[in-house]
Amino acid sequence: MRLFAAVLPPAHAADELAAAVEQRVRRMPGADELRWTGQAGWHFTLAFMGEVDDGLVPELGERLERAARRSEAFSLRLRGGGHFGGRALWAGAAGGIAELRRLAERADAAARRTGVPMEEHRAYRPHLTLARTRTDTDLTPYVAALDGFEGSPWEVGELALVRSRLPVAGVPGEQPRYETVLRCPTARPAAEPGADGR
Repeated sequence: MRLFAAVLPPAHAADELAAAVEQRVRRMPGADELRWTGQAGWHFTLAFMGEVDDGLVPELGERLERAARRSEAFSLRLRGGGHFGGRALWAGAAGGIAELRRLAERADAAARRTGVPMEEHRAYRPHLTLARTRTDTDLTPYVAALDGFEGSPWEVGELALVRSRLPVAGVPGEQPRYETVLRCPTARPAAEPGADGR
């Protein structure tokens, strides 16, 4: 099955971003030429594994659970945007970026130790894909429209193992479908002195 590890934004954070995209970006000239991703599938990929042999999935799940437990919960929020060349428009993140990167490294290591052939290790850049293009497009005006967007913070308290089903070829508007296979809770942060009333 085709799998990846991800952080999934909660509904309130995704709704805030969806409203900003609708008001600021989707009404811009040329926006209807972009292939917009569905809000239900929005995520921050931590480690993309591609096709994974079904026999490896139980061990992969155990290793991802251990990786998540070694990470404390942290705060994250959606902020601004960016692009990869002229092919992908994305929303960025702010807050616990160092913790998010560490969680991505641990998810990647868990997959490698399981025996999943992974791509060459690259520096992690947190992004939530909003739209893609079939042709090279100047996406800078869309990125500029997201300047100043700052969503409400939320606590990242789990890593998700997600199955991806590719869209059916030749069906207009068809989107990938995502199914959360496993939710791996993180450790809770250490309580601050006096936080428990003592």
